[in-house]
Amino acid sequence: MPYLNIQTNVPVADAAVLLGKASSLVADMLGKPESYVLVHLDADVPLIFAGSDAPAAYLQLKSLGLAQDKTADYSLDLCAFMAEMLAIEAGRVYIEFSAPERHMWGWNGATF
Repeated sequence: MPYLNIQTNVPVADAAVLLGKASSLVADMLGKPESYVLVHLDADVPLIFAGSDAPAAYLQLKSLGLAQDKTADYSLDLCAFMAEMLAIEAGRVYIEFSAPERHMWGWNGATF
């Protein structure tokens, strides 16, 4: 049930390409089937970071069993992705990681 939410002030010309690559990245990073990955994108939204409207992003990565000792690696991978896809510098990306309890994440009429 990995979920990646991307909010950015950068316009995205081809959202389908970005979403597809993000979905693959999350599946590979977490070692989970891509069939469970959900990616959401809010692009070209008003966003100020450090008093500047230069390209920036706020990401949320949620997953059951998210390894706390790997969040630095995930941050590196996600920041590299933002730099590659949207030319956003790593220093202008905030990432929130969370690992909900299985009973707090629903799917298919039940919980995990």
